[in-house]
Amino acid sequence: MSKKTHQQQLAVRKAKRQAEREAERRRQRRNLGITITAIAAVVVVVVGVFVVVGNNGDDPSTELPAAAGPDNKPKSIPTALAAAPKRATALPAEVSCAYKKGTEAASKKVNPPADGKAKASGTSKVSLNTSIGDLQLTLDSALAPCTVKNFLSLVGQKYYDNTKCHRLTVGEGLQVLQCGDPTGSGSGGPGYSFADEVFPTLKYGRGTLAMANSGPNTNGSQFFIVYGDGSGLSPDYTAFGTIDEPSLTLIDKVAEAGVTPQNGPTDGAPITPVNIQTATAAA
Repeated sequence: MSKKTHQQQLAVRKAKRQAEREAERRRQRRNLGITITAIAAVVVVVVGVFVVVGNNGDDPSTELPAAAGPDNKPKSIPTALAAAPKRATALPAEVSCAYKKGTEAASKKVNPPADGKAKASGTSKVSLNTSIGDLQLTLDSALAPCTVKNFLSLVGQKYYDNTKCHRLTVGEGLQVLQCGDPTGSGSGGPGYSFADEVFPTLKYGRGTLAMANSGPNTNGSQFFIVYGDGSGLSPDYTAFGTIDEPSLTLIDKVAEAGVTPQNGPTDGAPITPVNIQTATAAA
């Protein structure tokens, strides 16, 4: 083998490794991109998992799921429903929305909503018929009109039908169920993105519905439900509605069954599957 050929083969292998590492980094960033800051002990446990810079993939042990242990179930889940998020200052009656095509292909064929104005008032009801029962959502356009417009568009195109909620977190400060990726990998999306609709006083508690992202203004299709403690979340995730108490009770049972650890002992796929069979908006 010539020296030049050998060098070319090495270059190809290096490029392949770099592509694999970048794919893993995108998946980790998509997993909310969260940094826990509320409790120092929790930070120590999850450091490197939620920060927006994944590991470099050189250590093969980082690619394997952690062994299940006592931390793969919540120590406690708040029972009181949090107050619904509300803006301190109301938005204008209408806001402009833009949905930009991304560099990655859609995980499932779908069209982005039309750019243009959206009303910043009113609520919409959406029902998720799932393998654990019906989850009832209320979308609030006064909170995030462009996000609500996008979510209803995806529901109308059956984007969420036959998908699974791929991620559950059960640690203190972060108790969420994450859904909306047709691939189930945590890195899938609709092939476009849109801007955040956040505000500094935004807080997340039991019953909050919000968008997952991989950094500023990278909203797509993935969303999460705060079923318990959300005190570790910074106000970087667009809240666009709530979920009712009976639905939360169903998710509580999923959380109590625990996770198969993937991104640390308290973070991974739910042991009890949550499959969205159909998503339907009220007429």
